[in-house]
Amino acid sequence: MEAKIIRVTAPEGRIEADINLPSSKSISNRLLIMNALSGNKIRIRNLSSSADTMVLRDALQPGKREINIGNAGTAMRFLTAYLAVTEGEYVLTGSERMCQRPIGKLVQALRQLGADIGYLENEGFPPLTIRGKRLQKQEVEIDGSTSSQFISALLMIAPVLPHGLTLKLTGKIISQPYIQLTLRLMKMAGIESTYSGNLIRIDPQPYRETEITAEPDWSSASYWYSIAALSRECRITIHDLPEESLQGDSVIARYFTALGVKTDFRPQGAVLSRIPASCSWFVENFEDTPDMVQTFVVCLGLLGIPFRISGAQSLRIKETDRIAALMNEMKKLGIVLSEPENGVLEWSGRTEKPLPGPYRFSTYDDHRMAMSLAPVCLSEQSVYIEDPGVVKKSYPGFWDDLEKAGFETEILF
Repeated sequence: MEAKIIRVTAPEGRIEADINLPSSKSISNRLLIMNALSGNKIRIRNLSSSADTMVLRDALQPGKREINIGNAGTAMRFLTAYLAVTEGEYVLTGSERMCQRPIGKLVQALRQLGADIGYLENEGFPPLTIRGKRLQKQEVEIDGSTSSQFISALLMIAPVLPHGLTLKLTGKIISQPYIQLTLRLMKMAGIESTYSGNLIRIDPQPYRETEITAEPDWSSASYWYSIAALSRECRITIHDLPEESLQGDSVIARYFTALGVKTDFRPQGAVLSRIPASCSWFVENFEDTPDMVQTFVVCLGLLGIPFRISGAQSLRIKETDRIAALMNEMKKLGIVLSEPENGVLEWSGRTEKPLPGPYRFSTYDDHRMAMSLAPVCLSEQSVYIEDPGVVKKSYPGFWDDLEKAGFETEILF
């Protein structure tokens, strides 16, 4: 039986920790699709053990015809494109929430290429019926402000299309680092591409035999940066975390410097320590790094630093409506967020009367809500987090790692 709630209690004094993060599921999931398209020529080292990656790995096993990926959004997007070029007839579905998350723009783009994809229930949403075949067309356009996973899904199948792919991105292009991540991983597997302006061109060519190691996950590192910022004193070593990273979320090392966290990159990894914060008003656009919004909203609120965070519009269609979820949970702390325009979160620094503690936080079936709220215990000594098992989606060992760092955790049912 899944635990219903976990109590997390902060350690007293200095925080000392040696952390081995899970590998990046963003990298791992792309490598799994690329490997399948290559005919299993890519050897993947340090594959993520996250639930999202395990779901995708299992879905790619031969003989699958009805595939339920639960709440794994990346798997849904990547598999839609992969199955469209893989001979056979398939049904692709997911959890109730997944079937509320739009996929119409990706389906429309694949249909432009000749894909045979239908909707079993609501137009524009899973579940899907897919009949895989050779896609003869080579030009398609897609809105650049849509999910970068739609774009990455199209890019990864491009080399196996008979005539390759010319992809035109219309409108404003967001989440550029994830597009670049896909192209850089493909290059490591021998795929050449050109990306100029709003056009990406990939000729037909084989994925080559190679070995690629997935980096530790910078998204998971963000929670340790938040812990460091909220600690009085710390030394947190995150092993093998690279300074020169494929992942766009690595920018947080620079952001957190202003919040009082120094990062020393050493041969063993990144060493985090406390320095005086220099930020009195935080203004950043998270359009390229939307998964970091929850970490920063919680941390900034607890540090008492007013902020304006923009580029958060995609949070409405994640595992939950993350903007609404943040507003609900931060209000418990007396921190009232506003959304003056779509995708902008603001806090003036003014607090209202909080609920009486200890605080109990809802997680909305969202792993990032659980992990971004856990560091609140450093300000409140203990907090209660509902549905702690959600962390298995990206960071299965999160609660164990907190214990290694001196936090006390107690599972309650």
